Amino acid sequence: MRLISALTTSLLLSSLSTAAHLPKDEKLLSPLPQQPITQDETDDLAKVISSSSLLSLHRALVEVESISGNELSVGELVVSTLEAHNFSVTTQSVPDVNNASAKRWNIYAVPDATKYSSSHDSSPAKNKDKPAQPKVILSSHIDTVPPYIPYSLSRPKHSKSASDILISGRGTVDDKACVAAQIQTVLNLLSTSNSGSSSINPTDLALLFVVSEETNGSGMKFFSNSTLYTSISSNLKAVIFGEPTEGKLASGHKGISMAHIIAHGKAAHSGYPWLGHSANSMILPALLALDKLGDMAPKDGGLPRSKEFGNSTVNVGYMTGGVAANVVPKFAEARVAFRLAGGTPESIRELILGAIGKADPKGELEVDIFQGYGPVPLDTDVEGFESMVVNYGTDVPNLEVAEGVKRYLYGPGSILVAHGDDEGLTVRDMERAVVDYERLVRHALGL
Repeated sequence: MRLISALTTSLLLSSLSTAAHLPKDEKLLSPLPQQPITQDETDDLAKVISSSSLLSLHRALVEVESISGNELSVGELVVSTLEAHNFSVTTQSVPDVNNASAKRWNIYAVPDATKYSSSHDSSPAKNKDKPAQPKVILSSHIDTVPPYIPYSLSRPKHSKSASDILISGRGTVDDKACVAAQIQTVLNLLSTSNSGSSSINPTDLALLFVVSEETNGSGMKFFSNSTLYTSISSNLKAVIFGEPTEGKLASGHKGISMAHIIAHGKAAHSGYPWLGHSANSMILPALLALDKLGDMAPKDGGLPRSKEFGNSTVNVGYMTGGVAANVVPKFAEARVAFRLAGGTPESIRELILGAIGKADPKGELEVDIFQGYGPVPLDTDVEGFESMVVNYGTDVPNLEVAEGVKRYLYGPGSILVAHGDDEGLTVRDMERAVVDYERLVRHALGL
């Protein structure tokens, strides 16, 4: 077994962020039964969306394709929207490992202190050269998984309620619902602050929207390591991360590690296999060994388990090898994801390498391990919210926060339809999210 010297990030992490691993008996949530609608009904549904600033923004975001690596257009839309609402916007150009010429941005925005007044800050221009020191950051990602699925509206059977309208399309849930709801939340809070009916200080709030969450987390990592973050993080009390949580607060999510395995054999005619060396036969024992780790008890060398996160799971997500049935395969590779209920990245690495080593005693395989991170605990200290553990990964561990800074994970819609052909959520889900985000912000500020 030889460790690969360079991490093939874009290939290895393609399913890092939000691919849930469900128990075999757990079915994907299905949308409410739909029925064909007339053009008049289509127009009526569209009017509901157009009459709402929240739903209109959500529609505009979803209608812009933003598969990871192609986030520039949606980033421009977000920037123009925020600037139109008197935000001071900073963009960060984030390199794309797959395309050096690609342009896309992280977006950090704070209310323009010269436009938003507050009883807490009667002279906002005095410190105009000093970056605002927000107490709460609301953050989501603007990239999506492929393929692009157009925005659409439908009406559930036996319902005329606008709240039941189903909004479908790629990114409607993951994660443009959170982007739209977080923007609307801050606008609502700023509006009440301006009217004098709220104790919210505009300088306490900031928005952060990042790229590449669905692939390698490079957007959030870039922000976390930036001088911008260093300059504004000293007063931070909480970060509210947006991901689909069914309107609940996530109490934590599993960790992740990934393995990329390559076998180099020797091609030959299948009638004379002894003249070659099958790469497929080299790699299969290792995959079988890894595939069993989730079912094996930890005492027998299996992956760790925990009361909070349950069992760790294994997904042999990609494998390829050979060119034809009558040719001994010269090359094979596979990628395996491990969703971790316990353990440290270092201990998981050793466990994976040990299992591969037993299956590959001659050390013929090349192996690269992305160590990732262990289980991520999250805060749930807000009354009135149900909590849940989620199996997917997020950008939470990619942002370094000081001890004592709260980390909340909340969003509308379900991960069980995100990434699927039937991705979608209801108007009710969207409207509830704004109410809930406001509650989280106020709690984080001690209001």
